[in-house]
Amino acid sequence: MSERQLPAYVLLEDGTWYRGATSAPFDVTTAEVVFTTNLSGYQEVFTDPSYAGQAVVLTAPMIGNYGINPEDMEAPRPMVAGVVVRELSREASSWRATGRLGPWLGGFGIPVISEVDTRRLTRQIRQRGAMQGVLAIGDEPSEEARRVLAAAPRMEGLDLASRVTCRTWETVGPGDASFKVVAYDFGMKRNIVRLLVANGCQVTVVPSDTPAAAVLERHPDGVFLSNGPGDPAAIAYAPAMLRELASSGTPIFGICLGHQLLGLAFGAATVKMPYGHRGGNHPVRDLRTGRVLITSQNHGFAIQAEPGSTAVPGAPALEVTHRNLNDHTVEGVRHLELPVFAVQYHPEASPGPHDARHHFAEFVRLMSSTP
Repeated sequence: MSERQLPAYVLLEDGTWYRGATSAPFDVTTAEVVFTTNLSGYQEVFTDPSYAGQAVVLTAPMIGNYGINPEDMEAPRPMVAGVVVRELSREASSWRATGRLGPWLGGFGIPVISEVDTRRLTRQIRQRGAMQGVLAIGDEPSEEARRVLAAAPRMEGLDLASRVTCRTWETVGPGDASFKVVAYDFGMKRNIVRLLVANGCQVTVVPSDTPAAAVLERHPDGVFLSNGPGDPAAIAYAPAMLRELASSGTPIFGICLGHQLLGLAFGAATVKMPYGHRGGNHPVRDLRTGRVLITSQNHGFAIQAEPGSTAVPGAPALEVTHRNLNDHTVEGVRHLELPVFAVQYHPEASPGPHDARHHFAEFVRLMSSTP
């Protein structure tokens, strides 16, 4: 299958740029350029709302070989700002495939640049940190592209959760489910709802700015706080809302952005990581049991705490329960008195390993034991 290729490039804010090619024209696109180490599950990655505002570099050498299909969607459409790969497969070699990756992304207007030295680009990000970048068509960066890049907003200070959240309430699961859960959608993946329902919950998904009083009127058995994109400190309405929910005694379970927001609600600070954690192979130690979990992750911010300590500065009511074994960042916290816990990684792991799925059962046990 032959497709006409146009010259394209990725320009980073430090001035470095990488040649590539594209088969579909697109407008100059700005985004934070990040990388993920997943070897498969690219469709789930591209439809994960946590990637809003980001151009994703795939470290695997070929992407698209098994095509795309409607079952692997984590949102109704791709959420990434752009995709950068070494080689884009022109064929879809899977019985599940209903289409090819390149045309599918192009149909949503998502820029795809292939033929890029992604190993070198990934090393650049690891050494210099995640940077704003431009994806554009051309033999080399134009002055227009440089102007657009210079004017692009940085990820710090961006409330992207308010952009990707749902706009209306939606209830999923049987009416006679054992537990009624309200899930705050800060950019939630579909597999989270599927797993909550599989664990005996009826789930009502609500917009990210839903007042705590409106949730508590439903007398839920538990509240779930989802993953999502952007800077947690920019979601100014969340801390007071979460403190009100927690003070009611309602069990709360948060992941990823929800984990960071719970930290902020109880006085912790969050920090921008150099290049974040993105991929399906991050080792995390459970400090209570010593067990090591291989986890799926996608985040660029973290709760601030000293390595080796279970204390959370500014948040004496919280303790650290999990640590990343690569860089010792905080991967889990719990409240010392209230039925509240959260993890930084993705226990729904779509894509990724299933080591952490027991957290959904932990949430159910917490709801079962709370009067």
